[in-house]
Amino acid sequence: MSLTSFFTGAPAKFKVTFADADTRQTVTTKVNEKDVEQYLFSASDNVCGTVDIEVTGGKKMEHTGIKIELIGHIELLYDRSNTFEFTSLVRELETPGVLDGSKSYPFEFTAVEKQYESYEGINVRLRYFLRVSVGRSYSGKLIHEETFRVQVVNEAPENNPPIKMEVGIEDCLHIEFEYNKSRYHLRDVVHGKIFFLLVRIKIKNMEVAIIRRESTGSGPNAFNEIETVAKFEIMDGAPVRGESIPIRLFLGGFDNLTPAQRSEERRVGKECRS
Repeated sequence: MSLTSFFTGAPAKFKVTFADADTRQTVTTKVNEKDVEQYLFSASDNVCGTVDIEVTGGKKMEHTGIKIELIGHIELLYDRSNTFEFTSLVRELETPGVLDGSKSYPFEFTAVEKQYESYEGINVRLRYFLRVSVGRSYSGKLIHEETFRVQVVNEAPENNPPIKMEVGIEDCLHIEFEYNKSRYHLRDVVHGKIFFLLVRIKIKNMEVAIIRRESTGSGPNAFNEIETVAKFEIMDGAPVRGESIPIRLFLGGFDNLTPAQRSEERRVGKECRS
């Protein structure tokens, strides 16, 4: 399979093809409520391929230079002017001259530091993309962007203690929650138990929910978005003191989960958690 992208607009069209397009994995993600298929790169992968530029209408086009950039940036969707570029690399494809017909340009970005994972949220986006630009003296620059996704795989934490917490109402209800560990990967299984230490009120049922939280900004410009990914009823009826309920929750069936991450930048003054 080969994913390519075209930009059709006078006076030229662009096509970006990755070198290993036939074998590289692709993922489907939602961008502006639409499903978009993108190539997936690891944090250590090189980004190589070719850019084809074709002048439309069989004409010639003078230019002041052609370049390609690899950019990683974070943008707040409610304030597009507030962005932070954490990666920016440039490769010159051609010096000033004339484009006649079509021409192919190889590009290569090696040993690129891709420290963050791609993220599409409600209020914030972390994106990696290639930007091809053709400079022109009088008519403005021609630009095409090709987005790709980055997955950062970390080693399993050496210290992953269980979670234990107690909640309740004084002299009425005392519940203890226990989960087998505090960090999980996206295809993990959550094991746990709920213990009823004191029950003096009537309980109809109990649910366990997976909640996705996104926090951006700070102070008066802080935004917090909470989304319930899934909800399960684990008990129906009134428990008695000493009862316990086992929990086994498989995370692999939820495609909209993302790794917890934090990106901080003083100039932008934001924090992104998911």
